Formats: sequence, C-alpha cells, structure tokens
Amino acid sequence: MQGTQQEKGSEFLSIDLEHIRKQAMAACAAQFERIDAICLHNTQKVLQAYRECQISLYQFAGTSGYGYSDMGREKLDEVFAHVFKAEKALVRPHFVSGTHALATVLCALLQHGDTMISLIGAPYDTMQSVIGYAHETPHSLKEKGVIYDEVPLKNNAYDLEGIREKVGAAQPKLVLIQRSRGYSTRASLKISDIREIIQTVKAVSPQTICFVDNCYGEFAAEEEPIEAGADIIAGSLIKNPGGGIAPTGGYIAGREDLVSAAADYLTAPGLGDELGSYAAGYRLFFQGFFMAPHVTAQAIKGAVFAAAVFTQLGFKVSPLPEEERYDLIQTIYLENEQNMCLFCQGIQSFSPVDAHVTPIPDDMPGYADKIIMAAGDFVQGSSIELSADGPIREPYMIYLQGGIVFEHNVLAVMSAAKYISDHAEGERND
Repeated sequence: MQGTQQEKGSEFLSIDLEHIRKQAMAACAAQFERIDAICLHNTQKVLQAYRECQISLYQFAGTSGYGYSDMGREKLDEVFAHVFKAEKALVRPHFVSGTHALATVLCALLQHGDTMISLIGAPYDTMQSVIGYAHETPHSLKEKGVIYDEVPLKNNAYDLEGIREKVGAAQPKLVLIQRSRGYSTRASLKISDIREIIQTVKAVSPQTICFVDNCYGEFAAEEEPIEAGADIIAGSLIKNPGGGIAPTGGYIAGREDLVSAAADYLTAPGLGDELGSYAAGYRLFFQGFFMAPHVTAQAIKGAVFAAAVFTQLGFKVSPLPEEERYDLIQTIYLENEQNMCLFCQGIQSFSPVDAHVTPIPDDMPGYADKIIMAAGDFVQGSSIELSADGPIREPYMIYLQGGIVFEHNVLAVMSAAKYISDHAEGERND
C-alpha cells in the first residue's frame, strides 16, 4: 500500500508542523527566485575568473618548505582578486579564522598613535579582544598604542551624520565597517549602505583606509565591497567563499599596497606573499570557491525558510521572510534560555556529524557571555555549514547560519520547531 507523505519521510513532524512547513515553502517562492538570480550572476563571475586565470589540474598540487614559485598559491590569489575586483589578494590556509585575517590587516596597517574608528557601533565579540575593547588584552591594538573610537548606532542603524562628524574631526588612519550584524540586533549592511558610508568617509577624510569585515556576506549580492569603494576586505574560508569544502583558511583582498603590508605581517617584512607552502594541496580551495555562490544561495534559502517557519510559530525574527538578504544570518528571538537550548538541540539532532551530542551553554574564548552552539560540521566551526549559536543574554536571540544543502536546513529547522513545540505541549499538559 502506498504510504502518505507523513509515513514516508516526515514522521518526526506533527500534522500541524507539516502544514507549517508547506505554508513556509509557499511563502518563500518569490525570495527563492531572487536568490537564484544572484547565484546565477555570481556563478558566472567565478567561472569567468577561472577561465581567464587558466586554472589547471597541476595547480592543485601541494608544496613543501618555503613554497617558492607555488603556482597553486599564486593562482588562488589571482582568482580571488579577479572575483572581488581587487588589485591584489592574499588567500592562505595559514589563517586560523576570519578574526585572524581581520587582525592581520589591523596590526599591519595601524601603528602607535594611529586612530581607528568602528563606524557601525561596537564590533563583533572576538574583534573586541583584538582591539582591547573593554580592557587592554595582551598584544591588543590599544596596548600597541592605537587609539580606538566608534560611532554609536542611531535607532539601531548606522548614523551617517555621526560618521561624518567623527571621521571629519579625527581624520583616522582606518575605519572598520562590519558588513554582518554579528551578535547584535541591527540589520546587516547592503552593498548600497557600504557605498554610502564609504562616500561619506572619503568626502571628509580622503586618505582614510576603509576596511570592510566581509564575513558572512560574500556572494549574498551581485557586488562585493571593493566595488562599493572599500580599500581592503577580509574574511574566512570556512564561511561563504570556502563553499563548505575548504578545510581552513582566510583571505584579504584590496589595494595592492595594503594587501602587501598584510602579507609582510603574516610572514615577515620582505617576505610578503612570496613564501608559504601547503603540503595538502589546493584542490579543495579552488573547488570550494567555485561552488561558493551556489552553496551561499542554499544557506540563504535556508535562512528565509527558517524565518517563515518561526514567524508562523509566533516568534519575532530578523530579517523577515520577505525581506532581502545581505548575508547568511537569520536571527530568531526565542524569549528565554530554555528555548535557545531546545532550538540548538533540535538543530544538533539533525546534523550529519555529532547528532548524538546535546549542546549546552558554555564559556568560549573571546566571548564575555556563555555561548550555546549547535554545529554538526564536517569542518570544525564552519559557518557556511548549518549551525546555530548565540550568547545567553537578553534578548535571547539565536543566530542561525549556513547550510550547504537546503533540504538539510528544512529538516533541521523543523526539528528545532518540534523540540520547542513539544516542550510547550508538555508544559500545557502538566
């Protein structure tokens, strides 16, 4: 006898949740069409770069020792520069995280007495340690003698007039523009926002270096920040541009002189990007970057779907299901610590790795509050793979991101919904 859809694969869903799933999928159709159009544009852009750079199999081979004349390393730099419209790029497996790539730029470009201003309020938690934000952490920029300031948010958004006044008065060496929201409630920046901010900065301080933290934003739009006027950008290969395949690493791209300075800081003055071997070879980096537009689109579709589901369940979400997306991140206001834990347990239970593990809040390096995190990743900490995390503090927001396979997002999000709804039902029965 032919089984129903419920019997054939959705047995973990209640009838009500299955209805919500179908309603959410229908509600997402227009957004999915827009995301697919961006994906097609970016795939063409990447493919064109690979063709023009003449990528060949022999460039995937690993090297050892100093890595002189490492064609794989050099071609990887060339492809990233081509796609991001940069004069130069530095793409290395030696970056341990996006924060490492960002810190390399800041430490290379800022000297004692220089001023740096964050233009979008307080930077992401791990960057605060790099800066010496709340207190002077060892080896931080503040300990180095760098002067730090920031332009507070106004009505939970960037403040152009505040930026104009503070940058005009300080004439800073560098300004930091964080594209994604991080662990905050503000909206992520559109490329048009970044362009407007940079134009404002350059109008009052033309020599100021505009540095964009591009984490979570790559391939979410048809343009990248350098096309909007940024002097330099940086990000992680275990986020969007690694396509869920790159095993580690990060990148820096932008003006040649600035990227060269960062290369000198990563290796040693005078060595720059001329050295650096990688015995494991470069195939996964090339393959991941080629797949990155598609994988990013899968993840963004998953975020839209999650927003549609949890809106129907009565939770506040940001962005809303119908709003345009500018990065991977979907926030859901879960109202209390218990719901955050249940959500993460639901996501973890439908992960391909460590599905048997129960996530609990714990301390993490670089964060002031306990963090709850669900992540069953093939690459540890990979934000382009499906994960959910958040600090245990008001307003009890969970940050959902990633998903290299959209169908996985659907199953995991519905599992999280079931964990929360089952608990609520149990409380009602009690």
